[in-house]
Amino acid sequence: NRSEECEIQCLSAEVESLGRAPVASARLLELKEENSRLKYRINVLKRSLQEDDVSNDAMTNIVVALQHVFATAITSAFPDLSRPPLAVSPNQQARFGDYQCNSAMAIAQMMKAKGMKTNPREIAEQIVRHLPHNQLIHNTEISGPGFINVFLKKSFVTRAVSSLLMNGVRPPTLRRRKKVVVDFSSPNIAKEMHVGHLRSTIIGESLCRLFEFLGYDVVRLNHVGDWGTQFGMLIAHLQDQFPDYLSVSPPIADLQAFYKESKKRFDEDEDFKKRAYSCVVRLQSKEPNFIRAWTLICDVSRKGDGPLRAEPVCANLLNEGVLVTFATYLQSLVKVFVPLELFDLLPHFRLQT
Repeated sequence: NRSEECEIQCLSAEVESLGRAPVASARLLELKEENSRLKYRINVLKRSLQEDDVSNDAMTNIVVALQHVFATAITSAFPDLSRPPLAVSPNQQARFGDYQCNSAMAIAQMMKAKGMKTNPREIAEQIVRHLPHNQLIHNTEISGPGFINVFLKKSFVTRAVSSLLMNGVRPPTLRRRKKVVVDFSSPNIAKEMHVGHLRSTIIGESLCRLFEFLGYDVVRLNHVGDWGTQFGMLIAHLQDQFPDYLSVSPPIADLQAFYKESKKRFDEDEDFKKRAYSCVVRLQSKEPNFIRAWTLICDVSRKGDGPLRAEPVCANLLNEGVLVTFATYLQSLVKVFVPLELFDLLPHFRLQT
C-alpha cells in the first residue's frame, strides 16, 4: 500500500508539472495524451488501494468506503475542481436504494460561482460515468435534480453479515496506539458521595471500555479532593471542637455535618477564615500536628459514608484505575523535583499552592 501511495503522489506531481510546462502546440497533444494515461494509471492504483481497504480484517465502514469510491469518480469527472464537496449518506427510503450521493447540486453551485453553467443532473451523470470498479455498488439510479441512489451488491452485504455473525464486531486497526487518560468524578472526601459521582464514573467507565475495544492504552484516573482550603476549614474547626484531638481520637460521627459547620464559620467569621488559611499553609508545610489532623479526617471519611469509604466501589468501577490522593501527589512530586535538583533546574520552578 505504501509503495502504491507513493507512486500515486509521484504521478500526480508529474501530471501537475506537465500541465504547467510551456510547450508548443504540436507537443501539447502528445502531453495531453500522456496526461490521460497517467490519470488512468492513478485511478487503477486508487482502485487497488480501495479494494485492499474493503478486504482488510476490520469491518468495512460502508459510508467511508462509498466516499472513497465517489471521491475518485468526482475527481476523475471534474479534475479542475479544487476540493469538490462530497456528500454520501444512508438513504431514508428503501425504494430509492441503500445509500445516496448528493454531491451533484453542491458541485453545480461551485461551478456556477466560477461562471460555468451546468445542470446538476448532468453532473450526476458524469459522476456515475466515472465510478471506478468496486466491490460495493451493484447499480446506481439518478433521481430528481441530481440525487444518485446507490444499491449495494448482495454479495458484499452477504459477506459483511456473515463476517459479523462469525467474527463479531471488529474495530478498525490503529496506525499508532495512543494513550487515553479518563479523569473520573474527583469527589471531595469531606462530603458524602452523591448520584453525580456515580453517574460520571459510569459514563467514564463506558468511555474507557470503548477506547480499550478500539485498541487504545487507557488510564483511569480519579483525583480525590483531600487538600487545600476545605481541609484548612476542617482542621481549624477540629482544633476548636476537639482541642485534644492529638491524644484522643475525635468522635466525628457525621463528617458531612462537620463540614457544613466549618463552611458556615468560614463564610461568616473573618477571624476563622484567616485561621483556616493559616492551617492550609501549615498543612502544606507538612507540620506534624497538621498532618495528623489531616490523617484523622481522611480516616473518618474512610469509616463513614465519605468517598474514601466508597473506595472499594470506585476501584471496582474503575477496573484497576488510579486513585490519586495528596499522598500520591507528594510521592510523584519527590520523583520530579529530585532530578530537577540534580540538573540545577529547581530554582527556575516555583510551586504554586
